[in-house]
Amino acid sequence: MTTREEALEYGMSFPDVYLDTPFHDQNWVLVRSRKNKRAFLWTYEYQGQMRINVKADPEWIDFWRKAYEAVIPGYHQNKKHWNTVILDGSVPDGDVKRMIAESYDLVM
Repeated sequence: MTTREEALEYGMSFPDVYLDTPFHDQNWVLVRSRKNKRAFLWTYEYQGQMRINVKADPEWIDFWRKAYEAVIPGYHQNKKHWNTVILDGSVPDGDVKRMIAESYDLVM
């Protein structure tokens, strides 16, 4: 997974979610739960790289960060609960999807 479109397509495959641009800036596109309006997937370009922010269980935060150089503490978010994934192709699609799915489960 290397594009915003791929991340958003997967994020929108979950039930009862919607797209949001809360900052009125097309660079920041989020996927939120309709039930509680909480975001579980943030997409944005930063320093020429497409990135996503996903919520993670604190017990798994360090696992993902140690497994992949492209997984770093969450940009502009609580570093104990959020990871940033740089979509440079170095993290297998299955693991990116797993992180997005776990983020969805955590906010629901």
